[in-house]
Amino acid sequence: MLRREFIASLGSAMAWPAVTRAQHQSMPVVGYLYVGSPETSGNQLTGFRKGLGEAAFVEGRNIAIEYRFAHNQPARLPEFAADLVRRR
Repeated sequence: MLRREFIASLGSAMAWPAVTRAQHQSMPVVGYLYVGSPETSGNQLTGFRKGLGEAAFVEGRNIAIEYRFAHNQPARLPEFAADLVRRR
C-alpha cells in the first residue's frame, strides 16, 4: 500500500510544474502605450492600475502588462503597437 501512495504522490508532484506553466501561459497581457516618459505618466498609470484593480486584475498575479513609452515622440506609437501585436 505504501508503494502505491508513494507513486501517486510522485505523479502529482511531477504534474505541479506543468500546471503552473499552463496557468502562466494563459495569463492575459495588456499593452500600455504612453506618449511621454515613465516619469511623466504618474497620474495616468495610477488610474490605469486602479481601473485594473477594480476589475480584479493585479499585475503579476493574474495579468501581465507590457509598457511602451514614446518619450514625447508620438510617431513611435504605431511602431510600439505593432510590436505588441506581433508578440501576441
